[in-house]
This record gives sequence, C-alpha cells and structure tokens, in this order.
Amino acid sequence: MSPLEQAMQDYLQLRRSLGHELSEARWLLPSFVAFLDTRAASTVTIELALAWSQQPSGRGGYSVAPRRMSVARGFARYLAGIDPATEIPPPGLVPARQRWRPPFLFTLTNVQRLLAMTRQLIASPLRAATYHALFGLLAASGLRIGEAIGLDRADIDWPGGVLLIRESKFGKSRLVPLHTSSIAALREYAELRDDLQPRPLAPSFFVSLTRKRLIYAVVQPTFRSIIAAAGIGANAPSPPRLHDLRHSFAIQTLLGWYRAGEDVQARLTALSTYLGHREPAHTYWYLSSSPELLALAAARQARNWPAVRS
Repeated sequence: MSPLEQAMQDYLQLRRSLGHELSEARWLLPSFVAFLDTRAASTVTIELALAWSQQPSGRGGYSVAPRRMSVARGFARYLAGIDPATEIPPPGLVPARQRWRPPFLFTLTNVQRLLAMTRQLIASPLRAATYHALFGLLAASGLRIGEAIGLDRADIDWPGGVLLIRESKFGKSRLVPLHTSSIAALREYAELRDDLQPRPLAPSFFVSLTRKRLIYAVVQPTFRSIIAAAGIGANAPSPPRLHDLRHSFAIQTLLGWYRAGEDVQARLTALSTYLGHREPAHTYWYLSSSPELLALAAARQARNWPAVRS
C-alpha cells in the first residue's frame, strides 16, 4: 500500500467516524489516489487534481468533473494538515453544471441479456462469476453499487435471507431481505468463489482477481463494455449506467403495485426504507422517469378525486 493509499484509508475512516456521507468519496477517491500514484506524486497538486477531474467519464454527456474536484479538494484539505506541500484546489475551478439525465429503464430481457453476456465475454471463471452475481444482485435488489461492493461475507444472513447494509448513504445501516432465488444465486457464487479463491486478502463478499474488494473504478468500465457488446440501450439517448439498475428496480416495484391495485401510498414507506432513501418523497421521484407509471398514478388519482370531493 502506497503512502497516499494509507492516507486515503485514514481520511475515509476519519470521515466515517464523524458521521459524514461517503457515497461519492468511497468510489471516486481510490481512482484519484491511483492517478496520483501512477504519476509518482507524493501529495495533491492543483494541476494533478484538475487533470484527473477532467478525464473522460464515458457517461454520455454527463459531467462528473465537479464531483471529482469536490472529492479531490476534501482529500487535499486533509493532507494539508500532514504535508505542507499539498495544494488545495480553490472552489469554482471546475464549474458545476446541473443537467438531468433520463435513466435507462432495464426490462427483464435486458437484464437476462446483460447476465448472459457477462458469462460469455469474461474469460476468467472467477471474474465472470463475480460480475454475474454482482449485476444480478443490483437488478434484483435495487442496491447502490457502493453498497453491493461494500458487502462483507459476514453481512449475509443465509438462513434469514437478509443482507446487512452497513453505513451506507447518509451514514445509516439497514437490513435488506432478498427473494429465495437471489439468496440461492449468491450462495452458488460464494461456493465457487471459495473454490477458486480460497485465500482472499479482504473480507469482502465479492472478490477481485487480486484477492481484494472490487472497486468502482474497475466495475464501471466493465459494466459499460458488456452493455455495449450486448447492444443494450444502443438507441437510447444516453448509455445505461449501473445506477439505472436500481432505478429500474424501483420502477418495476411501483408498476407491480399499481397493476395489482395495491395501496401504493401505504406501501411507499416500506420501499423507501428498503432502498435507503431518507424519505418517501425521494422514492416518488422515480415516477417522472416512466410514462406508464405516471399514467397509472394519474388514473389512480382521477378515480380517487370523487371520493375526496365528497
């Protein structure tokens, strides 16, 4: 582990202990530290932070540069207390541009195609099984990618069929029950993983070829290459993202409730808790992404108006 990697671990641990949200720093900062290490840098400089933040993101026009710069600035502030040679990038160096990006909504066929191509395109048996299980879990549970790769082996209650998501976004932990088929798929992966990689270097549930925890900087391009090879979303305005699997899970859950005539308002709190949202209003945001869901919600509201008026 390089000195900068150790400093990063100390920094993240300090922020976690203070109750700060780590959703972005946890998956962006390792990429920044790797960028610095490849340039033999001993600390952060404004020039290197700017160069890293402006690297192509491959996100279909969505700029991640402001978020990268924010993460680099926070790390630089921490390092400045250790190394006076550290340069802290000034605010406003990379202007933030707010641009709403319509999500790609995965169908069951899309997910099946993604999982099949994962098996076909990845030569390593362990790596293929790892990504097959990871993408399948994201599609079946709506977890954030950081939550999935942050899972440890001890976080799975096999008899109960429940995952423990520790200190996720907003610093909260929660329990996520899974369908029996999802638990069976995870168990199958765990058995193969232990056969192929019996001596891991990390307690993580998903293991890389280096025997360590998966990192977003590797998972994201792997997902993108498989999506492109599978032709999923080829004609979409923006290419599918990993987060779109979570978005699609929420949409399909809401659609199922509306079609079944369920009291969606009453059940929304449970879905919000399951997804790790701070409040149900954040879950309702998904309505705007699906014309069918909007139509069903509008029709339900129209039927309820007479009762409200009376």
